[in-house]
Amino acid sequence: MSDLSKIKRPIESELKEFRTFFKSLLKTDTKLLNIVINYILRQKGKQLRPILVILTAKLFGKINKSTYVGATMIELMHTATLIHDDVVDNADKRRGMFSINALWKNKIAVLMGDYLLSQGLLISIENDEFNFLREISRTVKQMSEGELLQIEKSRKLDINEDIYYEIIKKKTAVLLSACTVLGAKSVNATNEQVEKVRELGENLGMAFQIKDDLFDLQKINNTGKPSGNDLQEKKITLPLIYSLQNSTEKQKKQILKIIGKSKKNKQNIEQIISFISEKKGIEYATKVMNDYTEKSLEIINQFPKSETKQAFILLINYITSRRK
Repeated sequence: MSDLSKIKRPIESELKEFRTFFKSLLKTDTKLLNIVINYILRQKGKQLRPILVILTAKLFGKINKSTYVGATMIELMHTATLIHDDVVDNADKRRGMFSINALWKNKIAVLMGDYLLSQGLLISIENDEFNFLREISRTVKQMSEGELLQIEKSRKLDINEDIYYEIIKKKTAVLLSACTVLGAKSVNATNEQVEKVRELGENLGMAFQIKDDLFDLQKINNTGKPSGNDLQEKKITLPLIYSLQNSTEKQKKQILKIIGKSKKNKQNIEQIISFISEKKGIEYATKVMNDYTEKSLEIINQFPKSETKQAFILLINYITSRRK
């Protein structure tokens, strides 16, 4: 049995009900929308975010319709942002399949992302989940700020470690913390419990993004993106930041000059990755990732022993041990 199967085991029936609930809310009379939605549903992701919502809810109480509404809002918002990201990045593939923009062009992809996002907001209103709406709206705002900050710093190439943490907190960690918050709120957890799992989700999100950044430096990348993709886009991540901080001024200028190129060849990318490896940037980023993982484990270990808690521990460890 895979790690993901073990994680899902305590919530198998709830996940099945969630999928039915999720699909039912995406039915429409518009033919083109149905075609694109069906294509999206065929792109089977790991559904880590709905799993996180449902597991968190089960830590505190009984799964209910409110939990499924929260998980659906998260999944719709996440899917919408992925579609928009593919347009921004001009990406042709997503999870090994052609992206929406590759098949239907940018205009339809942007409108599709807008549709999913608005559908998620509408679901919260129709179900009187105004606390969820507030949380999701704040999350989308912060994610947009994080992405724009990263673009700004990529242009100037002046990112440092503190700014990097701010970027990944906003673009990734806030979404995973929203998962844990919505899960807890769906079963009426106390404010203290909500804040505890918010911190858990945030630490988990920080570890998740650092893991993604490490994938970019692997020769064999299973994520569906080419190795060095972040470097091509001038995204300066933690392994590179640490390496630049621990290099001579001459080395730093040389590497930043290569990164600043609008187009980099394979040799350029290999040179940067070799530099990061030589300066122990990968080891440093791995240590920081593991520190955030430990913080998440410290919080979950405060909960009473249960099958759900054990699945949560497996999920936390899976985030940093996954191969894609």
